[in-house]
Amino acid sequence: MTSQRMFGIVILVIGVILLVVGMNASHSLADQASSTFLGRFTHATTWYIVGGSLIACLGLLMAVFGVRGRNA
Repeated sequence: MTSQRMFGIVILVIGVILLVVGMNASHSLADQASSTFLGRFTHATTWYIVGGSLIACLGLLMAVFGVRGRNA
């Protein structure tokens, strides 16, 4: 396994962890109140969910396709 693919797997795991943290935070009392009164989650929760999703997608792409150099 190449180092790029291992790095992709690490990035994927970090993204999934951030996504899980964001989903758990969305069930907190503060986020429930914010969702009820404002119709949206807090900024921190939104960034965890969006950032975790993007990082997980990037890690998945790196793990599946890897990074190919010129001589690969």
